[in-house]
Amino acid sequence: MRSPASIPTNARFETVDALRGLAMLWMTVFHFCFDLNEFGYIRQDLYHDPFWTVQRTLIVSLFLLCAGMGQAMAVAQGQSWSRFWRRWAQVAVAALLVTAGSWWMYPRSFIYFGVLHGIALMLIVLRLTVRRGGWLWLLGALAIALWLLAVSGLQAFAAPVLVDALNGRALNWLGLITHKPITEDYVPLLPWLGVMWWGGAIGRWLAGPGAAFLKRPLPALLRPLASLGRWSLSYYLLHQPVMIGALMALGWFSR
Repeated sequence: MRSPASIPTNARFETVDALRGLAMLWMTVFHFCFDLNEFGYIRQDLYHDPFWTVQRTLIVSLFLLCAGMGQAMAVAQGQSWSRFWRRWAQVAVAALLVTAGSWWMYPRSFIYFGVLHGIALMLIVLRLTVRRGGWLWLLGALAIALWLLAVSGLQAFAAPVLVDALNGRALNWLGLITHKPITEDYVPLLPWLGVMWWGGAIGRWLAGPGAAFLKRPLPALLRPLASLGRWSLSYYLLHQPVMIGALMALGWFSR
């Protein structure tokens, strides 16, 4: 692995920003379809139809890969712990805002451990382990394998009292569950930490042997995605209120 000097300190990388922007755009389309369904303009089973559930899995995976890449590259650029905690606090506050907003909209299924909550926890784990380099690939695979084995074991052998405890809200953020909780967004530690570790592994590669890849100019067609990716947290918080407000206004004017 090359030294952190192989990528410029405090530089932005349009390729990674564009990938994050793609995740934001894909998420926006998904959420807009969800909102259309909620307002009765379309009729889709977004909670069970594989066409929608697979998309959600891919969108979350892309988000976590980007978060892992960004953190690994920040460490390679010499990001201090104080700067890390400032950025982490922004994510944590945003997660609390999501909880508050979703409780107002969906009090019976509000978001208490969604993608931002998961990212906030996983960023701390990744920060502590990111210097493991190539071992992050193995850690990611082990996290996903552990989750698969643990969930299978719980379903087959675990005592009901243990299953009930792990399915409860106090512990289901671990991901060791036998049924998905009633919530509008759910991104537990397992198996998703494995995906973020893989993102960290990619970021470590980009910070060293793959640094030349980051220096390639981004095609003009993709630059708007890079601009969107630079403001991902603000956009994430604002896009749903704007779309829901627009659909509410449309319904009011259509009366």
